[in-house]
Amino acid sequence: MNARPLLQDRPKAAKQPVLQQYSALCFRIKRGRPEVLLITTRKSRRWIIPKGWLIPGLSPQETALQEAWEEAGVTGHCSEVRLGQFLYHKHRLNRLPTLCLVDVFPVHVLAVEQNYPETGARKRKWFSPKKAAQKVNSPELAEMLRDFKPYTH
Repeated sequence: MNARPLLQDRPKAAKQPVLQQYSALCFRIKRGRPEVLLITTRKSRRWIIPKGWLIPGLSPQETALQEAWEEAGVTGHCSEVRLGQFLYHKHRLNRLPTLCLVDVFPVHVLAVEQNYPETGARKRKWFSPKKAAQKVNSPELAEMLRDFKPYTH
């Protein structure tokens, strides 16, 4: 899944700055089947995966793993290889929506903590990849979830 062609296909009038974010597709294997972890956004409570801006001093993969910890309370192994990308519009108070291109890195979850930086600010829930694909708004992310084939270390 590669979102870059989507950027090229946009009409010229729609061209606006595109900002980069990094995300973690957190997964585990339970009873021989993969499950993926979704979290809710803080305000609208939509289902998403942990994501954020590049953290100074960290690689994209390390940023994804840090976001997984802060937003979902999970730790694990992050793949060095990007799984794919998706686009979304970030809505912020008193600003125009910003188009974000998000690189997605798979994270094999090894531990789920009860206390983490955003405890109480978000819900988190494990889903089958197919069910998770039905819960998210982004068509590219939904496709990535439907096609997801987990790996383990």
